[in-house]
Amino acid sequence: MERRQFLTSGIGLAPLLGMGRVAGAQPQQTTSSEGQGLTCYQLGPQIWVRWNNELMTCYRAHPSQKYPYFYPATGPLSGRSLTSESALPWPHHRSLFFGCDKVNGANYWQEGYETGQIISAGPKIGKCTRDGVEILDQCEWKRPNQPPDMRDERRITILVPNETIGCIDMEIRWIAVQDVTIQKTNHSLFSIRAASDIVPTGGGHLINSEGQAGEKETAGKKAAWCCFYGKRSGVTGESMEGITLMDHPQNPWAPTPWFTRDYGFASPTPFYFMDNPWTLAAGASVLLRYRVVLHTGSPEKAGIAANYKSWVGKT
Repeated sequence: MERRQFLTSGIGLAPLLGMGRVAGAQPQQTTSSEGQGLTCYQLGPQIWVRWNNELMTCYRAHPSQKYPYFYPATGPLSGRSLTSESALPWPHHRSLFFGCDKVNGANYWQEGYETGQIISAGPKIGKCTRDGVEILDQCEWKRPNQPPDMRDERRITILVPNETIGCIDMEIRWIAVQDVTIQKTNHSLFSIRAASDIVPTGGGHLINSEGQAGEKETAGKKAAWCCFYGKRSGVTGESMEGITLMDHPQNPWAPTPWFTRDYGFASPTPFYFMDNPWTLAAGASVLLRYRVVLHTGSPEKAGIAANYKSWVGKT
């Protein structure tokens, strides 16, 4: 199915419309009459972002969720999501998300809400122009009837440099509300769960900035970025698309080893590879930056190395 057919069919919007409305929420729309360039639309805790009036992504921060996340993250060629909203073998993964397990004994990653939940105060649209969209959010990391363990402040910037590339930039100030200890865990920090047709188990590819390929070569290895890419199933003609997650060199643990899986998971996280628990004193914080690139073609064809250098040079 071609990009426009997919979007106009309603298939691409159906998963987004099932969250329901928040009582009293009023829509906020920032668009041009032609719908050209980037436009954004908010209804309660959800913000949709479109490029030339075609869905690019949606930031979903409903209080009934385990944590806020993005879905879809559409490919610039196909209009289909390059991520999975939920898939086996680990259906708790949500497309593009930020979370962590074993935070003062709480679980802000999986399982029920009684183990911990990252609750948005309500996202807001910041600056929104044809060239860039800004989303602002603040979240509390807490268990029911207990004070928060942590909180975070998010600034998300969405850019489309050209027709073949879209970028989602995450800047997260992660703040300890009380003294925090994080035990060794592979369930941690900003992560992607790629769509099944672009990952190694589905005939696609996984490669990192060092040229290492597949789970066996990339897992536990330090890298600037990791990319899943492949031919989209059911798409005719030029059909290669990919999604790349970049780790900023000024992040506290950079260069960071990656936790990767051939079924489509990738996260730059130090917590699985450290010898001792990580601690953060109450009131202290760390600043984390990540970029997600949605692109046509392989990393080489998409110019991912140059994109990374450009992003790093701006921050």
